[in-house]
Amino acid sequence: MENMLTGIRSTGSPHLGNILGVIIPSVSMANKNIKHSSFIFIADLHSMVQMNHINIKAIKNNTYQIAAAWLAFGLNVDNCLFYRQSDVSLVTELAWYFNCLYPYKRLALSHAFKKEMKKIDQSKISAGLFTYPILMAADILLYNAKIVPVGMDQLQHIEIARRIANYFNKKIGKKLFVLPNAFLQKKSMFVLGTDGKKMSKSQKNCIDIFSSDEILKKQIMSIRTDSKSVEEKKKPENDYIMSLYSLLASVEEIDIMKKKYIKGGYGYYEAKIALYEHIIHKFSSERKKFFSFMKNKSLLDHILFLGAKKAKSIAHERLNFIRKYLNFNSII
Repeated sequence: MENMLTGIRSTGSPHLGNILGVIIPSVSMANKNIKHSSFIFIADLHSMVQMNHINIKAIKNNTYQIAAAWLAFGLNVDNCLFYRQSDVSLVTELAWYFNCLYPYKRLALSHAFKKEMKKIDQSKISAGLFTYPILMAADILLYNAKIVPVGMDQLQHIEIARRIANYFNKKIGKKLFVLPNAFLQKKSMFVLGTDGKKMSKSQKNCIDIFSSDEILKKQIMSIRTDSKSVEEKKKPENDYIMSLYSLLASVEEIDIMKKKYIKGGYGYYEAKIALYEHIIHKFSSERKKFFSFMKNKSLLDHILFLGAKKAKSIAHERLNFIRKYLNFNSII
């Protein structure tokens, strides 16, 4: 069985794009995989790359929210390794080896880094943000993950991990690392935010199904639309509400809403209410479980501790194997 690995940064509860693009397909794969061939982690170390822009104290609570979300969607922790990234610090040692072997010029070509450079005051850009893909590669390669569910914006990072694996394998003269492959959930490769751009916490255009009913409704009501009146006919293919509804509803439900758009006499307010009610109904069980887990953080700590213990054992063995080829002593 090929190993599968994925993670989400601890920057708050997962938004709808995270859920459709990563959590749901990953939970499905993890629950079907052979025991301990799936690695799902909360990337709290990755969350620190922009320390000037986040509340460091909030990372711990954000970690709980991410953990609660995975569990709410039915992740079977007895069938996978579910852990907090910082609890398996061996990954940072491997990242250092990669930092020392991977060319600076090639890393500087990262699209994600260039994009952040345009958004952030350069005096506040950390070295951690620049080497983010290296730590991500270490996360993946430490466990010889072959399948990595990601969004479209992470494809280049998977390619960097493949280059690092190839570079390291050639440098050592032995195939130590499996080359990872990105896994894209086609239906939700690109989930639109409330402004029509890719849903992202940094863009503040998210729909958070784990927020209160009031906040969730406010987010949905903020979805951008054109100025057509209720009576006017509308084009469903150009509508952001319809785009989100189509990711969640059945074929029959989608067809009904499309006909209402085309016929006219159906306003955007009604469409937004339909989307809101559909989300509330569709994710009612997951929302209930999420809030229950958030009231029992000691249970979340216990689950993550057990996952980290298993992950450490594997990481320890793998890193000793790598250290051998670097002529370092084994980890005691």
